[in-house]
Amino acid sequence: MAGNSASEIRVAGTGRVLVAPLGAALPTTFSATPSTDWDSSWVDLGYTTTDGVTFSKKDKLDPVETWQSISPARFVYSDRDLTLKFSMLQFNEDTLPFFMGGSKTDIVPGGADNQGVFTFDVPDGPTFDERALGLEFTDGKDVTYRFVIPRGQVTATDDIKLARKAAASLGVTFTALSSGDGEPLATFVMKDPAYATA
Repeated sequence: MAGNSASEIRVAGTGRVLVAPLGAALPTTFSATPSTDWDSSWVDLGYTTTDGVTFSKKDKLDPVETWQSISPARFVYSDRDLTLKFSMLQFNEDTLPFFMGGSKTDIVPGGADNQGVFTFDVPDGPTFDERALGLEFTDGKDVTYRFVIPRGQVTATDDIKLARKAAASLGVTFTALSSGDGEPLATFVMKDPAYATA
């Protein structure tokens, strides 16, 4: 709807971030218990910091310069970066390998005489750890947004600060990768009455 409408202002009151293997399906149904809408291949990464998720889309345009004009004659799209940045507060078999690179199978439990002890070896170099990433947030009881990157990977990590007065966090930047010709880079699915006139 054109014009001013306070009912179309969105505040991500609460939300969550999920990861899954490549090819995981984006849930398009919205039941009374949204947590069950995501199938078992999706893993909830748990608590994140109050900063929530920073969504970034950056397009790079290269100008085509001409001899006859000071201004560019046109622009050529040369690059698109689509990223989600967030910080996880929980340390477990899903979050630590997601941050460091690897999978939960890389966490090795101790033997019978060393129970309760686990080992995770940080790789010597970068590893290709492509996954699907999902984001869901709600604004009241009537509005839910879901956003899925079907293929991407962690491309940057924040420093882990270990201090007495603050919780340690695992900050990551997840970047979308192309899934091939004709495939979307990402998809929104919204349960939102604001789109009823579309």
